[in-house]
Amino acid sequence: MSHLSAVLKESWHLVEDRQDRVAAYFYARLFLANPQLRDLFPVQMDVQRGRLLGAIVATIQNLDDPARFDGYLRALGRDHRKYHVTPEHYAHVKTALLDALRAHAGDRWTSVYEQAWGDVYDLTARTMIAGAEEDDGPPYWHAEVLDHERRRADVAVFTCRPLRPLRYRAGQYVSIECPHQPRLWRPYSVANAPRPDDTLEFHVRSTGGGWVSSALVRRLKVGEVIRLAAPMGSMILDPASRRDIVFVSGGTGLAPVKAMLDELTRYNRTRWIHLFRGERGHDDFYDSEELDLLAEAHPWLTVVRSVSAEPDYPGERGAVTDVMSRYGPWRDHDFYVAGPRAMVNATLTRLTEMRVPGTRIRYDALTSD
Repeated sequence: MSHLSAVLKESWHLVEDRQDRVAAYFYARLFLANPQLRDLFPVQMDVQRGRLLGAIVATIQNLDDPARFDGYLRALGRDHRKYHVTPEHYAHVKTALLDALRAHAGDRWTSVYEQAWGDVYDLTARTMIAGAEEDDGPPYWHAEVLDHERRRADVAVFTCRPLRPLRYRAGQYVSIECPHQPRLWRPYSVANAPRPDDTLEFHVRSTGGGWVSSALVRRLKVGEVIRLAAPMGSMILDPASRRDIVFVSGGTGLAPVKAMLDELTRYNRTRWIHLFRGERGHDDFYDSEELDLLAEAHPWLTVVRSVSAEPDYPGERGAVTDVMSRYGPWRDHDFYVAGPRAMVNATLTRLTEMRVPGTRIRYDALTSD
């Protein structure tokens, strides 16, 4: 698909500097022609517009990797069941998307671009529909909040139990909708491996304008019922690997790392594990005591913390990527990276410079708000 991918990138470049207007035009066109679809979307559409653009970019980036492209879209199709999307809706979206691209590319839009976007969209729709149809689970799970603890002013850790079991792998994430922000779904990583009692733990940090994160941190109460969508994500432990592991995390990127550590405690005996955790200041390490107990109980685990904005910190100082680099060499290790997008991107760049094979790197840069 390399030629098709090149055509998509070339045509996207025509509108990339106006992508916010492309998204606004798309939704205006979609709702004007199909007003019944408006109820499928949240009242606040600002973040939703950004998610549309993110999906377009992800499609373009994954097109040259057929297996990843197929897996991503099938998972996305299953995930969209929570919106009650039907196969008929895809045709409406295609019309609105092509109209938006055509309108903002202007005279530079060609029949070649039109055909390429149409073909890719048709493939995308078929794959997503197939993913939805092959899923025999519910469109979402209702889950009761069992406990809720504020670890910092802007961080909460809470546990919930779905009313029916939700099957997932350690390292995956689910989208959450809470009663305080109906129809707004945001992705959060599960912070534990599957348990016999089916409970799931989540770590949430509220962001400045985050509708859902703020509600989950400040308003969610024990006894309330939230909704969880189907699990997604491929940052899971490689069952065939026997290599030692390096985890690099920042912020609530600790959540999927804790889930994978939880899984490793159940069977690991031979692999050495290093966890590098970076924050701006020492007060940001909201889960230190539990991690220290975990390292004390399992000698194969080493936890290294670093801060980037506290000159008097007695431990490691500097960006977590730099600290991790000083502890190498790591060329024979598996890497898992999770946290803020800037930290993840910096770590991926550094690992490339260190010539760590890309097949040994898995990452997660969820940005929930």
